[in-house]
Amino acid sequence: YRMNEQANDPLEANEINFHRFGVAEARGLRDTVEAVYTRSYVAAIMSGDQFDSIEAFMHRFDSYASQPNFDLVVAYRDGEAIGQTWGWPLTERTQWWAGLLSEPEPDFTDEDGNRTFALSEIMVSQEWTGRGIAHALHDELLLARTESRATLLVEPENATAYRAYLHWGWRRVAQSRPGWDHAPTFDVLVLTLDK
Repeated sequence: YRMNEQANDPLEANEINFHRFGVAEARGLRDTVEAVYTRSYVAAIMSGDQFDSIEAFMHRFDSYASQPNFDLVVAYRDGEAIGQTWGWPLTERTQWWAGLLSEPEPDFTDEDGNRTFALSEIMVSQEWTGRGIAHALHDELLLARTESRATLLVEPENATAYRAYLHWGWRRVAQSRPGWDHAPTFDVLVLTLDK
């Protein structure tokens, strides 16, 4: 997840509408997901990095959207999708931890479908960054979760996102190199969820 450092005026809460979608609905929103990604990751897409290509991203989305209990939240303003976030609870057969470079504590990777929510993506269209939308999306997605903790992956050099996550209460626990083609090494962050 990348954030733009440009600060814009915050939007009023009533200017943004959040809609939550499950697995079947999310697959039907594939064009919306791609459009928001394209408007959010402009520089990354233009860099030519294969991991950030639209095709590679949408291939990952298709895989994510097949996860049991996939949870997608889209932010709309005047009917236009301007941001999105998603994740899913990790099951005992999860591959989420497969790239973990070291286990922070015994049983850290033990999953049962109720322990950990994986926050996979959060993004806001470039023209709407710096207005608190990413934080609002983050809170909207996690507010409904019943798991005891959440996890996410962030590139260590992504200073803007990293600062935001730490400010929102996340803490670094490990590093991971996922098995996706051309994947970088990520820092693994964890957040305790209030129930």
